Amino acid sequence: MASPAGHISLSDGKVSRLIIRLAIPSIVGLSLNALQQFVNAIFVGTLGAQAIAAVSITLPIILLLTSVGQGIGVSTASFVSRNLGAGNSLEASRGASSALALAAPIGVALTVALSLSLRDVLALLGASPTMMPAALDYASMLLFGYTLMLLNMVNGFIVRAEGNTRYSMWTMITSFALNALLDPILMFSLDLGIRGAALSTLLSQIAATSLYALYFVKQCGIVRVRPSYITLKGDRVKQIAAIGAPATITGILSAVASLLLNRAAAPFGDHSVAAVGIALRLLTIGTLPIMGLCIGSQAVLGFSWGARDFARVQKAAKFMLSVAVAFSATFSAVVVISARPIVRLLSDSEDVAEIAVSTCIMFHLFFGFFGVQYVVITMLQSFGRARLSAVVSFARQGYLFVPAILLLPDIWGFNGLLISQAAAELMAGLLAVFVILRQFGDLKGRLLSRPTSGEG
Repeated sequence: MASPAGHISLSDGKVSRLIIRLAIPSIVGLSLNALQQFVNAIFVGTLGAQAIAAVSITLPIILLLTSVGQGIGVSTASFVSRNLGAGNSLEASRGASSALALAAPIGVALTVALSLSLRDVLALLGASPTMMPAALDYASMLLFGYTLMLLNMVNGFIVRAEGNTRYSMWTMITSFALNALLDPILMFSLDLGIRGAALSTLLSQIAATSLYALYFVKQCGIVRVRPSYITLKGDRVKQIAAIGAPATITGILSAVASLLLNRAAAPFGDHSVAAVGIALRLLTIGTLPIMGLCIGSQAVLGFSWGARDFARVQKAAKFMLSVAVAFSATFSAVVVISARPIVRLLSDSEDVAEIAVSTCIMFHLFFGFFGVQYVVITMLQSFGRARLSAVVSFARQGYLFVPAILLLPDIWGFNGLLISQAAAELMAGLLAVFVILRQFGDLKGRLLSRPTSGEG
């Protein structure tokens, strides 16, 4: 199948070079997303500890909302890339169109539901009376633009799944540049404070939506998004839901984990809540480049799996693993060694900084394992192995983390909170190592039983 201009053929070239070409735009785009959060944190940090805590307390809501987009996007990308690999572009287009048609009403429904109970939700998350006004301002503005954010996430996954990671990258660059430009203007020049930070995010989402709409209207890609392709065929929806559900639940678990961390930190005061928020923000910054690598590479895995080219799948997975582990281990070392100067960039408060340094160190102590975790999850999603994907996905912030965070703070206080995160990261990492070794063993078996002609 010929690729439109701007696209990268998923069947051509050396695997490692192809992955680099696909992954770099995704890494740049998601890294800019991380940088956008970092820049927002710097600006919000100048408003004081209460503003930092208010933004931190809304993180579970943001994680919950993005998890829905992540679930729909991951499953749609897997569906699209596997069908393109099998030579069925029409079915890929139908899946993409149906996914977008489902995303819009889901976004509206979640926005309405959360808006009607926002104060109660923030109170449940641990917002104190002193931080509640700022948290309400920030969260309500973000909710207003949530449907656009959801559509942007799904659009980005579709565009990347068909090989046009560059367009996705430039869309994210445009969004970041606009957000960075508007932050100081709205927050300080127009004196909107924390509401200005949320408003700049909303305006940048509108810009991204416009660019993706232009992409599909002009039919720049292989996949066509058309109303006539929207069909809720049982098998198609089942395939998308089977992969999307674990990805969505993983995101929900991230929100629950953040909620539990905030509630565990709340008895120790607003400074502790702010410190945990800083550590979580740094953790997110570290995860996004790895996610960018895997999201960009997923198209190669899914396409090759659909084409039954297991040699190419194996080479792609090994290359992804080496890059992801190298980055996660390096990021872990940098944060552990340089925690104090990094924290100083994010908070002017001496009290917050003292707590945040030790929190950042413990949260990143075993982050080197995250590279293994995300690569194996991406492999399983690309292969359509939903159940095993769920087992690995739910470990880090689910069945390994939740019991620890509920028990250990009562025993060891704030140190128990820190140990909970570190221990869950370590055990989830060891589980991922075991599973990925089994997957490589399975691929080797398939190669021996059905030789393929994958390129190196």
